Parts: sequence; structure tokens; C-alpha cells
Amino acid sequence: MKVIICGAGQVGWQIARHLAGEANDLTVVDNNPALVRRATETLDVQGLTGFASHPDVLDAAGARDADMIIAATYSDEVNMVICQVAHSVFGIPRKIARLRAQAYLDQLYADLYRKEHLPIDVIISPEREVADAALKRLRAPQAFDTEEFMDGQAELLGIALDDDCPVLATPLRQLTDLFSTLRAVVVGVRREKTLFAPEPGDQLLAGDAIYVFTHADDIGRTLEIFGKTAQRQERVVILGAGNVGLAVAQALEAAPERVRLKLVEADRKRAEVAADALVRTIVLLGDALDAALLEEAGVGRADAVLAVTNDDKTNMLAAVRAKTMGCPLAIALINDPTLAPLLETLDIDAYINPRSTTVSSILRHVRHGRVRRIYSIGDSEAEVIEAQVLSSSPICDQRIRDIDFPEGALVGALMKKGEIIRPRGATLVEEGDIIAIFALAEDVPEVERLVQVSVEHF
Repeated sequence: MKVIICGAGQVGWQIARHLAGEANDLTVVDNNPALVRRATETLDVQGLTGFASHPDVLDAAGARDADMIIAATYSDEVNMVICQVAHSVFGIPRKIARLRAQAYLDQLYADLYRKEHLPIDVIISPEREVADAALKRLRAPQAFDTEEFMDGQAELLGIALDDDCPVLATPLRQLTDLFSTLRAVVVGVRREKTLFAPEPGDQLLAGDAIYVFTHADDIGRTLEIFGKTAQRQERVVILGAGNVGLAVAQALEAAPERVRLKLVEADRKRAEVAADALVRTIVLLGDALDAALLEEAGVGRADAVLAVTNDDKTNMLAAVRAKTMGCPLAIALINDPTLAPLLETLDIDAYINPRSTTVSSILRHVRHGRVRRIYSIGDSEAEVIEAQVLSSSPICDQRIRDIDFPEGALVGALMKKGEIIRPRGATLVEEGDIIAIFALAEDVPEVERLVQVSVEHF
């Protein structure tokens, strides 16, 4: 499949990295020669320096026989023009655009993106993706990471194990016997900064960060087994009233359970916009690092603080200050994944990586039509792939124990005829089943081969 990726920033580079090596013909276009050079030197892709919205540049990139174009530059308007040129001049069948401005995403104007107007097949909104991720963190505060799978019937939970975790030093195969009715599987363990897929005889240790697949109905019990108690978020303070902070506040106001909200914003104009848009939320004008203002916002009495300003360091320091003031849960928005290892030292409970959520969302629409969901873990260290089993797949009509999965891959969940089951060695994988597989980055290509999720022509 021939794909043109417009924009060689972090999102474009990560998409190219995921798709390179899958027998795809990739061309990366950017007007910054340094970014193009980085892509061509580190990935198996072609590079072109130029403005991706210009027809001659797209023509030189091979647009006449391209199957898909991904517009992921920093400008919404450039991304929209790229899709228009790709459609009107070159007839590229599949067009994906990253759009950030909320005005472009209003349902009132959805007709704008029809083929006869501005033809964009898939719109990715980083702010909405991040807001959804923030809400998931707040709804599962005991987990440092969480993502829904299988139409919301299964959940991937990231859980940090403390000294009081009741199942420490217990072989994983023994957990299966102890909790025979629990529909949960440990698929990944991060120990001393190394992520791996555990063996049945492996034991969990204090300080481990684990990834667990669980049935949605068993989330509470799963958390309890790994030493986490249920917490209800009644008071939440949001730091930053940008698109993410405002979207989270609006969603919490609309939630059935009543939440007392306070929103802190340093920019007066943005604070006024938030105050007009919200009904029950108290909006405070001031610096998120101002201790007196945080005291006024009631951070010490809050159940959770969500730091989502546009500055990573502000988010991290504000989260640390909130913890020192007595807030039990601090979540920070971190754009730079290299800062993530510092969070444990700083006692920040969870973080949201906009780049990871955006890349996961785009890849879901790029890959094979049978792929239902893709979630990138950490700094693209692993992926969870949810796919429908095809009759021609090598894993079809085989028992899980007989499938030659690579060492870094584990089946986390299986859906048969709409019902989620815990996968066991004797479980038969059949046509039409939905399977979710955790795979370390180096094993993703082999897992994709097994479930036949190579990219198709659209």
C-alpha cells in the first residue's frame, strides 16, 4: 500500500515508524529538511522537503498512485487543503486529517467534510482524544493507564503494585487457580524500567507496574485483588482551561454523578470563555503554580487534580505541589515522553501522552479493515491490537496453546458471539472471534502476520 504522510513531527514520525517495515511504500513530506532527514535516516521511508499542500509537491511524492494520505502537519488549514488537493487533483481514495480547532469539529458543520465539499474521510482531534483519556483516568483513579476494548466490554488497566498488594510473590498461573471466575489476564509487566510479557511461572513484585486485561464487570474486583481500593471522585480541580481542560470539565458536568469542579486558568480571555461555557464549575484566574491560588481552589481537599496546561513542566510541578498539599490523586498531561520516567520519583500518579493517544487513533484507521482498535503503550514500547479473526488467518481454528506467538506477545481477551471470555491454553480461536493481543514493539509485525492485519487497499 502506498501512503503519503504529511508532517514529519513527532506524530507523523511515529506513524511512519509503525507503518514502515509492513511492506508499505511510505513517503514523508515536510517543509523542514531536518525533520525529513531524521525520518529517512531512521526509518525505511522516502522523504521529500516541501509544502505538502502544494500540488506539485504531492505529485513529486507519488500522489497519482497513492492509496492513502495522512495530513498531520501543525496547521489545521494546511491539513484541510492537503485533503482537498489529494481528492480533487489526484483522486486519493483515503484521506485522514488531524484537526485541532474545536470550531472545525462542531456537529453543526459536519456536512463540510462530505466529498462534494471538503473531502476528509477521517478526522482526528488530539484534544478530544486527550480529553477522553483524561476522563478515563479520573474514572479509574487507581490505575495509571486505562483503555477500553471490545466495545467497552473489556478494559486494559495499568496498575502500580505497592508493598501491601496481596498477591505479591505469587506465580501468575496460581492466580488463575485462586481466582477461577475472574476474567482478567496480566499481559505486561514493567520492572526496573523494562517492559516484558510475563511467563505463567513469573511472580509479581512490589514496585512493578503491570498491565491487566479485565472484563468491564470485573474491574472493581481486579483492582481489589491487586491491592487497590475503590475511590469516588467528588471534588476535582482542573489546572488549565484550554481545549482539553474545558472538554473534561464539560463532560464531568454532564456526568450522572455529581462532581464539584474548580478550574484554574492563567489567561483571562480563556478563563472568561470557560466561565461562559460551564454551568456549575467555579473558574479561578491565576497561575497553576501559585500556592495561594491552589489553596483557594481547595486542592488539599480535592479527590483529584488534573494538570492539563500547555506546558509539561508546569503540569508536573503543579501535580507535585497538589500532592504535597494533600491531594491523593494527581494526573499530568505530558507531551514529552522522555519526562515520563520522572513521574514515579515525583509521586505523580498518572500521566496522559497526547502523542500516544493521537498516534493510536490514527493507526486504528490506517491499518487493515479487520483491525478494530490499536493502543500504543508507553513510548511506543508495546501495542495492544484488537482484531477480528478471519477464516484465512493462521490462528483460526487453533487452540491458543498451539499458536506460535512470539515471546513478547500474550492474548489478553477473546470475544465469542458478543461474550468476553478469559483466554486459556485450551481456548479455541474461531472465525469471527474478536481477539486482543498485547505485543512488545519488536513482535508487532509477527502478531500482525498471525492475525492477518496487513494493510489493504481501501
